[in-house]
Amino acid sequence: MDISVWIAIYLPIFVILFILLPEEGKRQFMRKLIKRKRGEDKMSNNLIISFIGETCNISCGTYGINYKKVKVVEVVDNWMKIEKKNEINLVNIDFIQNIKIIK
Repeated sequence: MDISVWIAIYLPIFVILFILLPEEGKRQFMRKLIKRKRGEDKMSNNLIISFIGETCNISCGTYGINYKKVKVVEVVDNWMKIEKKNEINLVNIDFIQNIKIIK
């Protein structure tokens, strides 16, 4: 058998078995590690539930709009219902960076 035939047959098999498959295993391991870490860092809604009925400013940073002088109406799971001048919005609590109560 000629050397070019050996390269044509066994080089792709070598690449798949010894380069691509181990890399995919590393990627899956990193995905599991990131999911596990994110699951532990979830924020509790207990603090935000205490803001129900309060007027406040909500900052979502670069993730979205900053809400000024809004009233917190309801908190369910990781969503917060806010109201401003009879307009109702839903805000994902995961993206909130700052909440300031207005007295």
